[in-house]
Amino acid sequence: MNVKKYVTVALVALVVPMQFSYAAEMKTKTYAVVNEDVGVPVFAYDLTDHPYTVIGEVQAGVRKATVFSKEASQTKIYRELWERAEKLGADAVINAKYGDSHISAFSWGKTNATGTAIKFKPAETAAVAPATPTPEVH
Repeated sequence: MNVKKYVTVALVALVVPMQFSYAAEMKTKTYAVVNEDVGVPVFAYDLTDHPYTVIGEVQAGVRKATVFSKEASQTKIYRELWERAEKLGADAVINAKYGDSHISAFSWGKTNATGTAIKFKPAETAAVAPATPTPEVH
């Protein structure tokens, strides 16, 4: 009986710190740009102020749990798009679009979304001209 108690305490001692470190990691994650409305770098428009290269199209579908569940929010849809783009190594998603929920044979309601995954180009470093030597005055 005591062995079970010690094993349980040891497992709890291992698992609890891992959960806190995971939560801290999620909170400290930073992005190059963020859509303040949804908290992730997904935008319904093009980003013209950052040069980028297109990685590819991303698609996501958010399902309702039951017929009585609420429709998926923009935040949930954008987070789902971001998860897929992040796996491709994207820095952001632009031109995100989604439609109304529709019922299918396997779902009480599903909202499909698409967007373009992009990777920002590195900032160009200004070439520094070599300094001209100044003559020494004696």
